[in-house]
Amino acid sequence: MANALGIIPARYASTRFPGKPLADIEGRPMIQWVYEGAVGTHLLDRVIVATDDRRIADTVQAFGGEVALTSANHRSGTDRAAEVARSIDGSRYDVIVNIQGDEPAVNSAQLQALLALFNNPGTEIGTLCKRIDTAEELISPNVVKVVRDSQGRALYFSRYPIPYCRDNTLLQQKLSDGVYMKHIGIYAYRPDTLRKVAAMQPSSLELAESLEQLRWLQAGINIYTAETDTENISIDTPQDLHDFIKTLHP
Repeated sequence: MANALGIIPARYASTRFPGKPLADIEGRPMIQWVYEGAVGTHLLDRVIVATDDRRIADTVQAFGGEVALTSANHRSGTDRAAEVARSIDGSRYDVIVNIQGDEPAVNSAQLQALLALFNNPGTEIGTLCKRIDTAEELISPNVVKVVRDSQGRALYFSRYPIPYCRDNTLLQQKLSDGVYMKHIGIYAYRPDTLRKVAAMQPSSLELAESLEQLRWLQAGINIYTAETDTENISIDTPQDLHDFIKTLHP
């Protein structure tokens, strides 16, 4: 298994849910759920929370986690993760995993599948995908779609349904056949690739669809995907948090 570093970018200033890394979930802040979930998989050699907010940093230190304070001027969690990797000499690791700070149910099987992608020396970035089963998901611009080659390498990501279905009468059959895949937004990088992508300027494809992974594809970087059958639970709003807490007591 690869020697892996996990970095959890966490910012306070969320538009829809300010302060959500500190939101209480049964007596523990969300960021603690994510941190302890990542450590508990036993797949990562080190886990660090990356934040620009002293309140989050103090909270992580209080529960015994490792935290790094970063610049407030990053465009994305990828750039924040890259700053931390530079500061601790991330080149010592085989793989650096960017773990979403608003997904409290860290999934061990997903991380294992993600890390296994790096057994292929051609993998520069690894990510996950899942079959789309409903037309509602397929047409939603909030669900990012991915098409892949026969080896699992990503060819394109889009907010639009891809591949295009010329005959709508066949749409349900294509959904049943697993033709359509949604992107699950967890990434892992080789250290030199993370440095490279963080130094890139936004590309025309990225700006068109507001998807940073298109910048990487447009630059010719190999992004390989592993399929998962597990849905990620992302907390974007207070209602999402309420719904997640209800799942803890079915």
